[in-house]
Amino acid sequence: MTLVKICGITNSRDADTAVKAGADALGFVFWRKSPRAIDLATAQGIIKDLPPSVCKVALFVDEDKERVRETISLMGVDTIQLHGNESPEYCDGFKGLRIIKAFRMKDEAVLDSIKKYKTDYLLLDAYVEGVPGGSGEQFNWDLAVRAKGCGKPIILAGGLNPGNIKEAIKRVDPFMVDVSSGVETAPGEKDPKLIEKFIKTVKGE
Repeated sequence: MTLVKICGITNSRDADTAVKAGADALGFVFWRKSPRAIDLATAQGIIKDLPPSVCKVALFVDEDKERVRETISLMGVDTIQLHGNESPEYCDGFKGLRIIKAFRMKDEAVLDSIKKYKTDYLLLDAYVEGVPGGSGEQFNWDLAVRAKGCGKPIILAGGLNPGNIKEAIKRVDPFMVDVSSGVETAPGEKDPKLIEKFIKTVKGE
């Protein structure tokens, strides 16, 4: 069964809603320029109340390695999502952690870049100039199907919402789907009904 990650969590209410609806992972954005950015203290307060079964993911964009390590240590999580232009060498510098590397699927050339990375998971997102993620735009899912040939678990993102997620899973059959803006009323403010509908559709309920 496809797993679900709700990204851009900024408050306890949204985290609680997502967990109760059946989310398998929650994402916390530590890129300061994001409208969904969260500070360390707030993230710590949310995470301490989450069940162990829910994967907690810290997202960074071209961040200094030491800040990444320090944030991870203070949060007490073991999964990081690198959503910028991080090199394969940079991604290899976090031994003992699960690494999700995000790729913005502009065209077929990205498929060659993906092969250079040895991360645990590949997250495929839409390409929007100047926007690392959370744009709400969809990309060509045929590229996602081809990316599966790299042999890494695929996390599908980019413009997913309750209305198109069933078709996305049918077309791509990803390991996990990642949604942020598709279940929001405003950046960083999730809609409980949309979260519940999205997860129920993915889980086939």
